[in-house]
Amino acid sequence: MSELFETPSLLLDVDRLDANILRMRDKLAPFEVVLRPHVKTNKSLEVTERFFPAGRGPITVSTLREADFFFAAGFTDILYGVSIAPNKFAHAARLIEQGAALKLVLDNLESARLLAEFARTHEQTFEVLLEVDCDGHRSGIPPHSPLLVEIARLLRASDVTVSGVMTHAGNSYDSRSIAEIEACARQERNAVVDAARLLEEAGFELSVVSIGSTPTALFTQDLSGITEVRAGVFAFFDLVMAGLGVCQVQDIAVSVLTTVIGHQPEKGWTIVDAGWMALSRDRGTAKQSVDQGYGIVCNLNGQPIGDLIVTAANQEHGIISSRSGTFEPAGELPVGMQLRILPNHACATSAQHAGYHVLTGGRHLGDWSRIAGW
Repeated sequence: MSELFETPSLLLDVDRLDANILRMRDKLAPFEVVLRPHVKTNKSLEVTERFFPAGRGPITVSTLREADFFFAAGFTDILYGVSIAPNKFAHAARLIEQGAALKLVLDNLESARLLAEFARTHEQTFEVLLEVDCDGHRSGIPPHSPLLVEIARLLRASDVTVSGVMTHAGNSYDSRSIAEIEACARQERNAVVDAARLLEEAGFELSVVSIGSTPTALFTQDLSGITEVRAGVFAFFDLVMAGLGVCQVQDIAVSVLTTVIGHQPEKGWTIVDAGWMALSRDRGTAKQSVDQGYGIVCNLNGQPIGDLIVTAANQEHGIISSRSGTFEPAGELPVGMQLRILPNHACATSAQHAGYHVLTGGRHLGDWSRIAGW
């Protein structure tokens, strides 16, 4: 990469991006399931178009801002993957009235009652997936709970269609081995299939049985009973995924470009202009076997430099030093030198930036914008 950009800025290696997407597609192809990628990681039209041969397809979003943006760009089949809040009912209704095939998610009786009341009052139809808790990670209804049927019956009485169930194997991110990821994948599939069976036995016809996490999607061995897979970070990967063994460091498609602005030689520190405002505060690798600090330091070709990491970060300053604590001569990274920092969490780091400088074969291909906000 010969062109110098003002820093800090976000780089995207499109060759790695395409390879990562192909890997997921090849993995899922034998199972004959739909890939409904989660676009919260990239928040970019150009990136999302690369998921689909025709440029458009079903997507998962984490904000209604994303739903608005991608619907305006021609994406109509959209799953809003966060449990719906009452103050968003009207926004969701507008999208549906404009022609979006928007699916909502909920996991509790209170939200169901409020949505049913809104649907009756406004004569509005909604399509809903019930979220299933497959591992106690965050949210959802236990897969064998009678609450699933109770909520579905309440919604059906108000012209709200329960078209399926969904889950997310969040605990896969805490796995210590590929065998543990594979076990998480079995648990994820079994939970959502059991929940679907419970609803079907109660007389509900389901068209969607949806799972989603990058680790389990890439290492699953059985997707029988599953109709679609949601995953997002696989397109970029990051150091957390590398620490899990899901990818290699050289697969990571995004990095933060930064410039050396000073040194503290007596401490073995090199100071750069990318702090936590550019890298994010995410320290997801701290609980893994290798703590990568705020990110691995690479040269402009994306190759790691020794065992250098960003060991500390202030708002606009990053401190580079050796992971092992050994002294590194500051002169090896002179003032003005540009470096690339591989992120712990691609979603969080990318969210700090307005867009990507896109690279192919080390050359600048162009710039792609991102959306932000809710």
